[in-house]
Amino acid sequence: MRSDDEDDDKGKKKKGNAEKQSAAALCVGVGSFSDPSDLPGLAHFLEHMVFMGSEKYPSENGFDAFLKKHGGSDNASTDCERTIFQFDVQRKSFKEALDRWAQFFICPLMIRDAIDREVEAVDSEYQLAKPSDSHRKEMLFGSLAKPGHPMGKFCWGNAQTLKHEPKKKKINVYKRLRAFWKKHYSAHYMTLAVHALSKPDFSDMLDPFDTPAFNKLYRVVPVRKVHALNITWALPPQEKYYRVKPLHYISWLIGHEGTGSILSVLRKKCWALALFGGNSETGFDQNTTYSIFSISITLTDEGFHNFYEVKKISLFFSLLSFLICLFVHAFRIYEEIQKIEANEFHYQEQIDPIEYAEDICENMQLFPKEDFLTGDQLMFEFDPEVINGALSLLTPEKANLMLLSPEHEGQCPLREKWFGTQYSVEGQEWMERWTGNLELNSELTLPAENKFIATDFTLKPSDCPDTEFPVRIAESDRGCLWYKKDNKFKIPKAYIRFHLISPVIQKSAKNVVLFDLLVNILCHNLAEPAYEAEVAQLEYKLVAGEHGLVINVKGFNHKLPLLFHLIIDHLADFSASPDVFSMFAEQLKKTYFNILIKPEKLGKDVRLLILEHSRWSMVEKYQALTAGLTSNELMDFSRNLKAELYAEGLVQGNFNSAESEQFLQYVTEKLQFSKLPAEVPVIFRVVELPLKHHICKVKSLNKGDANSEVTVYYQSGLKLLREHTLMELLVMHMEEPCFDFLRTKETLGYHVYPTCRNTSGVLGFSVTVETQATKFNTELVELKIEEFLASFEETLNSLTKEAFNTQVTALVKLKECEDTHLGEEVDRNWAEVLTQQFVFDRLNREIEALKQMTRAELVSWFKEHRGQNSRKLSVHVKGGKAEDVSGSTYGEVSKLTFLSASPKMAGAVAIMDIPAFIEGLPLFPYHKILE
Repeated sequence: MRSDDEDDDKGKKKKGNAEKQSAAALCVGVGSFSDPSDLPGLAHFLEHMVFMGSEKYPSENGFDAFLKKHGGSDNASTDCERTIFQFDVQRKSFKEALDRWAQFFICPLMIRDAIDREVEAVDSEYQLAKPSDSHRKEMLFGSLAKPGHPMGKFCWGNAQTLKHEPKKKKINVYKRLRAFWKKHYSAHYMTLAVHALSKPDFSDMLDPFDTPAFNKLYRVVPVRKVHALNITWALPPQEKYYRVKPLHYISWLIGHEGTGSILSVLRKKCWALALFGGNSETGFDQNTTYSIFSISITLTDEGFHNFYEVKKISLFFSLLSFLICLFVHAFRIYEEIQKIEANEFHYQEQIDPIEYAEDICENMQLFPKEDFLTGDQLMFEFDPEVINGALSLLTPEKANLMLLSPEHEGQCPLREKWFGTQYSVEGQEWMERWTGNLELNSELTLPAENKFIATDFTLKPSDCPDTEFPVRIAESDRGCLWYKKDNKFKIPKAYIRFHLISPVIQKSAKNVVLFDLLVNILCHNLAEPAYEAEVAQLEYKLVAGEHGLVINVKGFNHKLPLLFHLIIDHLADFSASPDVFSMFAEQLKKTYFNILIKPEKLGKDVRLLILEHSRWSMVEKYQALTAGLTSNELMDFSRNLKAELYAEGLVQGNFNSAESEQFLQYVTEKLQFSKLPAEVPVIFRVVELPLKHHICKVKSLNKGDANSEVTVYYQSGLKLLREHTLMELLVMHMEEPCFDFLRTKETLGYHVYPTCRNTSGVLGFSVTVETQATKFNTELVELKIEEFLASFEETLNSLTKEAFNTQVTALVKLKECEDTHLGEEVDRNWAEVLTQQFVFDRLNREIEALKQMTRAELVSWFKEHRGQNSRKLSVHVKGGKAEDVSGSTYGEVSKLTFLSASPKMAGAVAIMDIPAFIEGLPLFPYHKILE
């Protein structure tokens, strides 16, 4: 089940003092490197097929159905040299789940009839990945490897490689799949068994990128509107140096964002917005044949147009030379990093059991047993020789460059085979500007001593009575503060959250855009002064909320006030030069564009434009931005925004109440705002849909993206907490049958799911299918969704009391599940503050409501929404031609193309003009949501 921003139920499933989840993970030491050359993607395909029933438990979706009934989930992933399977479930059902899961590796059915159907699921996964620039870059990069090296393989697999080509070549995919499973899914390749025999070994295939194709400049046309420079080196395998972690250390120095850093210099010139350096430690970036080190820079328009100038000043290699020259003095920095990461490891918060099991099973493939828990997290020893050895390889002569920009459209005649990425290649003449005697840039310096590193980890005594839920400790006409002391996890950390509510934001689409710009530029202004705080594991996030600025700060409480004060100071003294304003206006235009070309984001934008009254859509924001804005307008908006506010906050963790009150006091005194003239609602009013089926069909704004999305939404209305819980129960019953009907049997797409919808307090549920226009039209998909809902109604009618009670128990146990870390409790409480509901005991109430529910209630509630009283809205985003993913195929972003409904859609009314459609429709009143 997935959720949108307005439906986000994060943190609402759990409460304390009850049964925890149990989890398991299995890492098989084989992956896509082992694919046979005539069946690309076979390892990935096998990962799908082993989960489709076993001899002992033959039902194709039996395992998923079992997990859903007992509050569990499962997943799997295929990497270059490893395949990982994992699941979690309520503890009392773990033994039975483990047996069912184990059978997939002991005797999977892998029946012939399922082959063609599951190939479609693999193909849909591939189609969903095609518009991703990161995946496209990986495939293009892999194609540069030596012929015969597995790096050049097509690891995804699709209908062409697993169905059509094998059919032409008379390859029996079923027999080959069985043979691959028998050869590789063996105990001695699995982490959960004794390593007695050798697994597939690629360690003799070193230097895969020692080829003429490497060390060149590749100009690439991205799917998104983005300018980016990627500098990449393929180094000898570095896994064996995990105790030193040379690449991790170097990445700290290169990726430093404070004063004297590469990014600092580039930002001053308005050439770059972000810089990342390092190795992701995925199978693509690090395996037994090589290790990648990359520097990725997000360029502004100005930075892209000065690309050769960027190279001329040699910032990157100047820094590398600088590091090598001063390396002998850098032990202080290594020691500082060691201290920060040791602190974080010692006081780390618990993670979800399923994630923990997955991490450990993979670590068991990589490290000796004494380092299973720490091998991927700690820096154990400083070894200048090892670090210098890696540094010395980061030279211009060994680098490969990829420059991504939509402006390369029409200049890139080459295409990568599998994802169709357009690119061109330039020789090494560019390198002359970066070789020779590099002059040291005088602005570059090593990081200064970090004042944000915590040294006091004392747990503070409480100065007020313990409470189960937050209490309001301060209130005035300008703000209020909720507080809760942490007496459960007892760690020296805290969370500070504030919502600065303003009436000016939603007055116009222009104001919403100016607010987005203000928050983006505020983050930019904070980037350097707050960077050392991030390095010290203090985190902050500023969000441009619908009705106000949301400030989230967390980390070790000792130095947390320093960071919070820094943020408020910069907000109080906000400024934006014309150059910085122009840079971010162009970047925001790209951001809006990149959101709108994703079918799922466009579908959500259209749905909420119809449902939420006075909401400014992303398309309207894009229009306001392209119409032209000035830095003076932004400064005027900033002053108006800060003139009248209401500050609502929550402090939880290792602060006492007196210290917590000081945060609200600092906000009100520093910003000097007046009280609001009237209360500002924090939710939108929602349109009450008519008693008809309405359909809104739009064309995808990326004509070259084949992916379509269909969401069928049933509006329920203003309901209380009991109805919300009933809807959760309904969707929980629906998940596995939905997957089985729409994905497994009908093979409509990789992602199919039902969802609870809480749209500004108005309830509903929906079914979503992400498919491809090259396979199915959206109207057929909708008809199939209706077929599923009709069949589900029959399933509900035949639901036994025992099955109903099992599902109720599973949902109750999920809600009773103990929080694994303080952040989960904070998220739940903050959701109540942010929406001004303040129902902090919501989970208790939901559990009580669940225990009183009956099967008859569930059946009648579903039928009520499917009968004559149904208020139904369908949103279709129709994909284009998959073979044309390129920058020239984008539709006009400032204008949606609406499509008519087909006569096949019985009773449907096409929505061609959204403002005209919603004009005059009744609105639900403002209310406290789900009390």
